[in-house]
Amino acid sequence: MAGDGILSGGGVVSERRSCVKRRERKLVVVGVVLHALYMLSIFDIYFKTPIVHGMDPVEPRFSSAPAKRLVLLVADGLRADKFFEPDSEGHFRAPFLRNIIKTKGRWGVSHARPPTESRPGHVSIIAGFYEDPSAVTKGWKANPVEFDSVFNRSRHTFAFGSPDIIPIFCSAVPHSTWNTYPHEFEDFASDASFLDQWSFDQFHSLLNRSNGDTKLRELIQQDKLVIFLHLLGCDTNGHAHRPFSSIYLNNVKVVDSIAEKVHNLMEGYFQDNQTAYIFTADHGMSDKGSHGDGHPTNTDTPLVAWGAGVQNPKRLFHNNHPADDGLRFVDEHKHDMPTPSDWGLMDVERMDVNQADISPLMATLIGLPCPVNSVGNLPLGYIDLSKADEVEAALANTKQILNQFLHKSYMKQSNSMFFKPFKALANYSLNLDQIEDLISRKDFDSAMKHSQILRSLSLDGLHYFQTYDWFLLMTTVTIGYIGWMLYLILHIMQFYTSFSMNLPRKKMHAPIECSTMKVHVGGFLLMGILSTILYLENSPPLYHAYVGMTVFLWTQIFSEMHILKELWRYWARKKLQLISKFFSTCIVSLLVLEFLVASFSERKLYTWCFLISGVGGTCYIIFSFPRRTTIAGYILMTCWFLSGFTMMPAEIPDNTPLVVASGIVVILIGMAVRWFESTIKGDKYWSCIAQCDQPISRSTKLFILQVFLVGLSAMMVWLSTSHRALNKELLTLHQLINWFLAGLSMVLPLYSQTSLLSRLSSVFLGFSPPFLLLSIGYEALFYCALGLVLLGWIMIECLVLYLTKEKEFPTIIRDEDKFLVNHDERYLQLSDLRVPLIFMVLFNVAFFGTGNFASIASFEISSVYRFITVFSPYLMSALLIFKLFIPFMLVICVFSAITKLIKIPRLGCYFIVIIFSDVMTIHFFFLVRNTGSWMEIGNSISHFGIMSAQVVFVLLLFALTNIYTKDIRTRSAQSLSRKAI
Repeated sequence: MAGDGILSGGGVVSERRSCVKRRERKLVVVGVVLHALYMLSIFDIYFKTPIVHGMDPVEPRFSSAPAKRLVLLVADGLRADKFFEPDSEGHFRAPFLRNIIKTKGRWGVSHARPPTESRPGHVSIIAGFYEDPSAVTKGWKANPVEFDSVFNRSRHTFAFGSPDIIPIFCSAVPHSTWNTYPHEFEDFASDASFLDQWSFDQFHSLLNRSNGDTKLRELIQQDKLVIFLHLLGCDTNGHAHRPFSSIYLNNVKVVDSIAEKVHNLMEGYFQDNQTAYIFTADHGMSDKGSHGDGHPTNTDTPLVAWGAGVQNPKRLFHNNHPADDGLRFVDEHKHDMPTPSDWGLMDVERMDVNQADISPLMATLIGLPCPVNSVGNLPLGYIDLSKADEVEAALANTKQILNQFLHKSYMKQSNSMFFKPFKALANYSLNLDQIEDLISRKDFDSAMKHSQILRSLSLDGLHYFQTYDWFLLMTTVTIGYIGWMLYLILHIMQFYTSFSMNLPRKKMHAPIECSTMKVHVGGFLLMGILSTILYLENSPPLYHAYVGMTVFLWTQIFSEMHILKELWRYWARKKLQLISKFFSTCIVSLLVLEFLVASFSERKLYTWCFLISGVGGTCYIIFSFPRRTTIAGYILMTCWFLSGFTMMPAEIPDNTPLVVASGIVVILIGMAVRWFESTIKGDKYWSCIAQCDQPISRSTKLFILQVFLVGLSAMMVWLSTSHRALNKELLTLHQLINWFLAGLSMVLPLYSQTSLLSRLSSVFLGFSPPFLLLSIGYEALFYCALGLVLLGWIMIECLVLYLTKEKEFPTIIRDEDKFLVNHDERYLQLSDLRVPLIFMVLFNVAFFGTGNFASIASFEISSVYRFITVFSPYLMSALLIFKLFIPFMLVICVFSAITKLIKIPRLGCYFIVIIFSDVMTIHFFFLVRNTGSWMEIGNSISHFGIMSAQVVFVLLLFALTNIYTKDIRTRSAQSLSRKAI
């Protein structure tokens, strides 16, 4: 009878554990699908193209165009300050264009919007809109959607310049004649100003050929002609030699001379004073020779306009600077910025514009309709028109932007069952009638004012419809993440906490109740209704998937209503003190997670984190264990040691001696840990981590072998690097030795003692040779510092375990009440949240301790030269990724060992880690950017992606490290106290 009872009880426990395993497999699958699906949502939210097709162009209604033809000169990478300021001798670098500014043209600074790159900059100038966010799907290499431009609207366009720019605008335009130089001409080792001369020579040759070619001459003599010369020299020289170099500054003189030659050539050829000229740049150049972000050196570019239809300069006879009107350009710079005195142009009126404003300016000068996708505002201060024509030009610009708004509104309304219009333009037709009436009454000032207001509202309306679905999608995804986290919390509460003991057994194993069935049916009906609405609105298939996943998760939550009710009763019985403790713990956890979010953009925060943690840990040990001052000092020094690495540059400099020295430090750490383990046997604080099951002689031999491999690896680092420094190929023998050392060293920890300290120190020594061989600088020392801090974490957990042994381990716990996968695990308690939290901090330090996970530092190609020198992208990538994984694996090994030490379920902690990760994921979801530099946009995506991938990434590393940690044995504080009794 008794035997039967025992067997049946064991069967029940086994069945429960099998049920938990199946449920958790499903949880992991759901988590992977959810995170992959919701990660795609950012492309439907943030990276949808603003470009629409189907609008009719708006012809300007003035009598005749101000100019017959337009010359556009774009000096790629020309900074405004280097163009306007004098050289060291007081001479200005652009004398011709400076004379134009003072005698016959208009000037200003053109403000570019990040990303300040060549393709987006030229699109902004020629087509009138800024970077299409959907270009991220093309790797920022091309515009994924066709767009209109001034070249499309022209009667004919001639273009010469870079093969990276000219084809973007001319390859699909039949009425264009263009040519580019070969890519090989873009040589960073030489003075690239010859590229500018090449563009001019091509145009000069074209005009010369027209003298003997009647058809070509007739083509050139047409009106609405555009001539585009792309001058790449400044950009190439800026990258190669920096913008302060004599080569770059001399290139400014070259582009000025080309502008003069083009002007003289055009005036001599046509002799009709009907040519308008625009000189500008697509972006600037930083002091480091780069561009892309929103720094003024990158966004501020020169703009000079002269010729037919352009106003003459206006003189200023006072130095009164207007007050800040609160308005900003697209680069966030103020309107009416004072002109630097060293430019020598304080007496000439300056007219700054947004870069996209140049497109309607060019179109208006030659009587073309503005490109239909343009969002630029016509800068009237540049155009010489009568009052009537000026208003008509501004109105045409306004109607062109309004047409985009109306088309987007129509598209959204025709596909929406619950359409919400943009109320500010509900009566746009009345506004247009009012403007027309004011024009007919010749009240041009009022008409201009109303036209500008309507244009501004139209731009707001475009933004409204661009973000129309944001609320729906963001709400759906956010509710889905919250549902996923609540579902995980319910799972943890059911199977990994003492709450499970309050659940009646019959409810946990009974068939699905009627109420549960109703919830599933209701969820199915809701999903069907929402999918039908989305289908009728012609929503993309992924919209259905987002909504379906969210409804599925909440259906699963409400299907366990009896658990929710029991959980409510469970907390209602708790004392107020315990509830306040729970909320305090949640607040502290959120603060730590917000700190981790901030650390992604400012890794120096970890310096303060470990400086404060060192002091806090030291104080805790001193007050709790007054006689353990040595341990307190160790915690302080190791935390402070690790804190210094996040202050170091992300670009790791080569430092072979430091790598070799780090190998010696690794050996010293291994020896110190072994000495520590030999001295703590029998100590009441440390006995749980120092158990020894293997013969001392065997463990000593293994330790000596591992130390030898680390020393040999350090020697091979020096030998391989020295050999390469002599410009010699890496010897095959050296490669074989390095591969052998890396492979053998990672196998040896499997044969080490199974006590916690012995196994982890062996793992630390085992991963050291491959990490040293893949290191080029201070990251090797970072590995040592991380290992020391992880040892400190183990020490603190041992002390905490000793303090709480009576509270943590009840005398009797029935196996049938545990519901845990393994027999030697206890329930999770509120205080155990510290373990996943500390793991999250250390795991992120492993990400960002030596830079950014996706930075140049992490992927320095020279890291793999000690294993392979022949280019092999897959093998090199695998080695680099493996190097990055080593610190993570070390952290997870320690994390797994600590869960065994304090007898908490590792899978329960894994789910808590996923919950914490998803709190950060939601934050990063709202921090994704679709404006700014490509690097800023890419970083925001990568931060969201990294956190979304944690559900797979951490689980994969758990599986890999389980090879090393599954055999670890610890002696609990409970067993030690029983032994003492």
